[in-house]
Amino acid sequence: GCGDMSGDVFGNGMLLSQSIKVVAAFDHRHVFLDPDPDPAKSWAERARMFALPRSSWDDYDKQLISKGGGVFARSLKEIPLSPEVRAMLGLEVEAIDPDSLITAVLKAEVDLLWFGGIGTYVKAATENNVQVGDPANDALRIDGGDVRAKVIGEGANLGCTQAGRIEFALKGANGTGGRINTDFIDNSAGVDCSDNEVNIKIALASAKRAGRLTEAARVKLLTDMTDEVGHIVLEDNRLQALALSIAQAGGAKSTASHLHLIESLEALGQLDRKTEGLAESEVLLRRAAEGQGLVRPELAVLLSSAKLALQEALEDSHLPDDPGLADELLDKFPAPMRTKFKADILDHRLRREIIATKLTNRMVNRLGLIHPYELAEEEGATLAQVAAAFVAAERLLGVPAIWQEIETAPMSETARILLFDRAASAMADHMADLLRVGAGTLVPSKLVAELSAGVGELDADLDNLLASEARTQSRRMQAMLVDAGAPAGVAAAVARLFDLDGVIGLAKLARENGSTVRGLTAAFTDLGARLGLDWAQQTAARMSPSDPWERLLVNGLARDFQQMRLDFLRRNAGTKDEAAKAVDRWAEDQAQAIRQFRTVIARAQVVVPVAPAMLAQIASQARNLLAR
Repeated sequence: GCGDMSGDVFGNGMLLSQSIKVVAAFDHRHVFLDPDPDPAKSWAERARMFALPRSSWDDYDKQLISKGGGVFARSLKEIPLSPEVRAMLGLEVEAIDPDSLITAVLKAEVDLLWFGGIGTYVKAATENNVQVGDPANDALRIDGGDVRAKVIGEGANLGCTQAGRIEFALKGANGTGGRINTDFIDNSAGVDCSDNEVNIKIALASAKRAGRLTEAARVKLLTDMTDEVGHIVLEDNRLQALALSIAQAGGAKSTASHLHLIESLEALGQLDRKTEGLAESEVLLRRAAEGQGLVRPELAVLLSSAKLALQEALEDSHLPDDPGLADELLDKFPAPMRTKFKADILDHRLRREIIATKLTNRMVNRLGLIHPYELAEEEGATLAQVAAAFVAAERLLGVPAIWQEIETAPMSETARILLFDRAASAMADHMADLLRVGAGTLVPSKLVAELSAGVGELDADLDNLLASEARTQSRRMQAMLVDAGAPAGVAAAVARLFDLDGVIGLAKLARENGSTVRGLTAAFTDLGARLGLDWAQQTAARMSPSDPWERLLVNGLARDFQQMRLDFLRRNAGTKDEAAKAVDRWAEDQAQAIRQFRTVIARAQVVVPVAPAMLAQIASQARNLLAR
């Protein structure tokens, strides 16, 4: 790594694990080499040094350094290399100048290269040192493709150039590609901590001005809340890194969607492709054709740009003013403040900004980069309206509890990321329904109040209301998730989100026409079973084409197969549970046309795979049939 134990970034980082082996490190004064350290003893020594008022690697107890190692001043003309150091660094020379030694350290075959000090040490082969703009380290700098560490962590700013990060992610770690985010992802906890500190102090300032808090009590409270603030900050950053992993899991097949997002962000003025080091579309598509999607440093740029655009849209809307979002504001503060200083938090002068920031982070971290923007495009909605639908869907369907199950259940990370991806897809379907029933005009708390009783009733009786086709699809999805390594209970919870597809529209219609939601649902299900629309809707809902235009098409079809049934019931069902009779009468009148349509459905059901164009044709015929 780059840094020493006196630095907060390097020092703290090197104390997080008592199993870590620090085999080489350098700062502006020394090079530290310890080819085979004892993890427990070296950790204790690092902790001792970290506690000193000031320290350098020269303060390290030399008796604890393994055979062949040592601490060497960078002012030396030449540094002798022991056989152990030569083996560790892959060098053959018996002595080397300090700059060349540091270059060799940067190229060492290790697990982690940790940047906790000042300087830019990794660039791309296509860049020259002048472009990097760090002349003090020109002699040390290496190319991203030459880094053999499996992971680069940038606790400090600009340990690597963006082009160097991308090159390492594609070619580093001995040609297999390396794991790296960006500096603004890896060290964002510092900024996050400062934001929390400022927000807390603003809230407490009003209590202090009102004489309800003394300075001594304020200092004690701040001290007592330190660990909880640390937990809040680290959780924010963990979820952000998880969002990158979920985005990366899409691989090459997600490239088209990522390019579509890039173009959307460029149109909003939120992204300058050249400044952010994103390659031209042709380059990224060629890379995708070779099986390589966007790498984490590129996705990190998209993540931050997507969040900035979304937050700006929320702050410019009325959404943060919804009184029902008070809990979002309160939850951003440590528990000791939420009761005694609740009024001060609710009157916070940055109330709107805090709520917008929290919703933005949760939306993008949980739904991913693509869903919010595709939903806005698909439904002709604003980003703020999409956010309102997100809040309402969370609360109506109990989604936070499902996310918590996914987070905490023991399973492989591959299975966990798949579950998050599927849950986000189901959420997007429900959000589309909410946009169609009023999320664009109603504040989320009012929408939840209107629909919660109906949604809750259907959720409680879901097992009795599901059509046979939906049951079959649900069992298939659960089996697929379990085969991927998900626990059965969590797989069932995620599949249930798909099973609940349609409850939003049914709850809204029942409220409008006075029917019981169960009676209306029975008629809705009956209509779908008679025509085969349940199969068509379920098929469309579970499709996930890589092409963004195809995905917009199938998402729209899934909603249409539902909406055309709701529209039929709205026109024909009347009130007070006449829906079932209306379906019976219509089916009797249209028996011949229904038989013909079922023939089309039967032909489609034997085709593997079902093409979106086929579903589009079925939707067109179904719409005409239901209009009779």
